[in-house]
Amino acid sequence: MTDHERAWEKFIAFMEQAEIIEKFTVKTYTGLPFVYIKPLKETPRTDIEELLKRAAASAMKGKRLTLAMSYVRKSQALYVYRVRFLVPQRKMFCCGNLCDDCIRFTDPF
Repeated sequence: MTDHERAWEKFIAFMEQAEIIEKFTVKTYTGLPFVYIKPLKETPRTDIEELLKRAAASAMKGKRLTLAMSYVRKSQALYVYRVRFLVPQRKMFCCGNLCDDCIRFTDPF
């Protein structure tokens, strides 16, 4: 199992146990994961977004992943977000910024 798959499992488990959420589902359309959240009554969108960020931070801890999250819409009582965990790509050239993972410091063989 990859770090990416483990992160999704942790993220889903965290969200399903959240007290402010009544229903939580993940659906994939055209290869992109969308999160559908039905919060408890009168839960503001800011609280939901904070919860999503905390869940993602918990899921990504110790892994080289980054979060790409965007609000899509509110459909009746459901909030819809696009949530992605991005895997870093290996650098192919030196940009001259003295990066820690510079291609110059890797073994070519």
